[in-house]
Amino acid sequence: MNKSKLKIFFLMHLLLMVYSMSGICSKKASNTIFLSGKFCLYYATIILLLGIYAVGWQQIIKRLPLTTAYANKAITVVWGLIWGVVFFNESITVGKVIGAVLVIIGVIIYAKVDGDKTDKSEVDTNG
Repeated sequence: MNKSKLKIFFLMHLLLMVYSMSGICSKKASNTIFLSGKFCLYYATIILLLGIYAVGWQQIIKRLPLTTAYANKAITVVWGLIWGVVFFNESITVGKVIGAVLVIIGVIIYAKVDGDKTDKSEVDTNG
């Protein structure tokens, strides 16, 4: 994988982390009084985070195959586990870890297979 593509993958995962943070705000908002100041702040933050995500996602799919980008979206499961521990004192169980590891392995395998297909098609068209 070249340096440029690695940078895109890093930015995509950073963007997916931002996307997953909207879940934190959603859960926090659900525990506040409807239309209170806190609720409105959480709601505005959700809209801001999703706006950033929407613009960033368009930039990512310009630079990566949609199947690769969408497969990596599954990493938000891992972010959900992390945010659950950090913000809501949830516990990480063995089952949750196994599930997260399976998601990561699936993303890696899919990205590798998709990358191999892309590399072969580049060779065919160039060579």
